[in-house]
Amino acid sequence: MKLFTNILVVLAIGLIIFNISLLDFKSPFEGNSMIAFIGIAASLCAILILLIFRMSKSIEEKMKDKF
Repeated sequence: MKLFTNILVVLAIGLIIFNISLLDFKSPFEGNSMIAFIGIAASLCAILILLIFRMSKSIEEKMKDKF
């Protein structure tokens, strides 16, 4: 499971880099730049959710070891 979440985090980072390359810094809230901002925000949310999932799995494993 850890490998799967690592792969998804790397893919999300790749999407962030790709969307940063689509940004037009002269007009950041028009056309494709707005779509790129949405893509960056979605990728950051995905990374956050995956990190929370990984932390919850590690807590679950520690709780199983205690009992």
